[in-house]
Amino acid sequence: MAIIEIQDLCYTYPGAAQPTLDHLDLTVEPGDFLAIVGNNGCGKSTLCKVLNGLIPHFITGTFSGSVRVAGQETLQSDVGSLARKVGYVYQDFENQIVRPTVLDDASYACLNYGMEDYQDQGRRALARCGLQGREEEYVWQLSGGQTHLLALAGAVALGPDILILDEPIAQLDPGHADRIYGVLRELNEKWGKTILVIEHHTEYIADYCKHVLLLKDGRVQWLLPTRQALARVEELRQSNIFPPQVTQAGYALQQKGLLDPAQELPSTVEEGIAVFAPLPRKTVSPEPLSNSDPGPEAAALHNVTVAYRSVKGEPRRIFEGLDLTFRKGEKVALIGSNGAGKSTLMKLLVGLLKPNAGTVSLDGKLLRDTRPEALSRRISLVYQNPEEMFIKDSIEADIAYAMQVRGVDHWQEKAKALLERFRLTELAQRDGRLLSGGQMRRASLAIGVALNPGILLLDEPTANLDIATRREILRTLNDMKKITETVVIATHDMQLVCEWAQRIVVLCGGKVVADGTRDEIFGDAALAARVGIRPPEIFAMGQALDKSSLCYTVPEFLRQFEGENAV
Repeated sequence: MAIIEIQDLCYTYPGAAQPTLDHLDLTVEPGDFLAIVGNNGCGKSTLCKVLNGLIPHFITGTFSGSVRVAGQETLQSDVGSLARKVGYVYQDFENQIVRPTVLDDASYACLNYGMEDYQDQGRRALARCGLQGREEEYVWQLSGGQTHLLALAGAVALGPDILILDEPIAQLDPGHADRIYGVLRELNEKWGKTILVIEHHTEYIADYCKHVLLLKDGRVQWLLPTRQALARVEELRQSNIFPPQVTQAGYALQQKGLLDPAQELPSTVEEGIAVFAPLPRKTVSPEPLSNSDPGPEAAALHNVTVAYRSVKGEPRRIFEGLDLTFRKGEKVALIGSNGAGKSTLMKLLVGLLKPNAGTVSLDGKLLRDTRPEALSRRISLVYQNPEEMFIKDSIEADIAYAMQVRGVDHWQEKAKALLERFRLTELAQRDGRLLSGGQMRRASLAIGVALNPGILLLDEPTANLDIATRREILRTLNDMKKITETVVIATHDMQLVCEWAQRIVVLCGGKVVADGTRDEIFGDAALAARVGIRPPEIFAMGQALDKSSLCYTVPEFLRQFEGENAV
């Protein structure tokens, strides 16, 4: 018997002209590990909120059709009853953490349901989610990945048959991402949970999921076994979903007649070795990123120490004796695992944090000697969550605000010019918090550069975006040199790093452990293992075939088979 049965489901948000879910039919079998994919706005999150009853019980709208989950009709059940059938971990999972200690939080839902053994339930959930031994710690002592696992434990504690996770690894480094999916696999295989994930990272889908569901225009386009699904390259691309890079490479070789059309396309590096190794290859020269000579010092941190006071135990030390200099004209990526200090470093540069020791300077002038209002013309920070950049009821007003309050000449015309540059003119009067993910990112970038700062800092500029929108942001970043001299990004998106950055700074344990080009960073296997960074999958594919290969994109990988520019 199916664990999820949906028949002729239609749902339209209040005030919307078109339905988000349009005569949708879906059947999911017990024990499945299902990835839900589709372009932004296709209804992925809406579908999942139907499954736990938030729609239509809390989020109103026009609803019709039948939804049956774990034997219960959602229309005839309240949200509280459904929570014991369907556990949900949201994209903004931090908002699900409500208690000060780990065990408190994991057992809180069970306490609310009046379970006498609520603490035992919480302990079991923590053990299943890999957090055993941390029961008495405060939640703010956890890393980002551990906090996500705690949110999952809070859902697991109630014993639901189904677990839904919305973008579970969007803001995590590879090590924490692997851990999340490892826990999900054990919950699926050992404890029999049916898992649904909304996911853009198709390499994780290939490694962990059993089936893939493609949503398009509010309907199920298809539901297929994972390998068959990921081989539908053109269909996925039309929905702005990009299969694993090894799959894309195999498909491209088939299109060029270099690979048998009957060959089943690989979806993992292991499968790629069997497919690509027999093909004749030629050694090709790497394509270095253009890198003009950097200019004078733009910003510097000298002997900086930062430590946060802790309610429990010793102060948490982020940096100790950090020395780092950025020069004008550089495109720099800051990388490192969650908790390495990337966001902290950016806050130091804009004066939001003051070091316990050491100095921070811009253009050779100490930050402590600079008035805060003068900083915004020299350096700007675009936050990881773009909605935090919006304070007005329209993005035009948000973009204009900083210029208006500082009396910048012709601020109205400059605001309109920024709207046009970032392709936001048609959205000028929309509230930024109601835009799509990609639109919000573009709007936050426009706000960040409104005062023409010499240095622009971007914290995770591609987090929570589908691949197509990430590419759009990459194009925007490449255009930024026309507006600002120096750009520094903090990110876990290694594809963005490899395609954009001229210089990569690796943080680990409060220190700079590497600083160089992409070849110097990713060519050092010992460094990658030490700090938990991972190059794009196609790089690993190239290395598996030839240890001297350094290719960061699918076109670079394909050159060795095509023989172009061969040496």
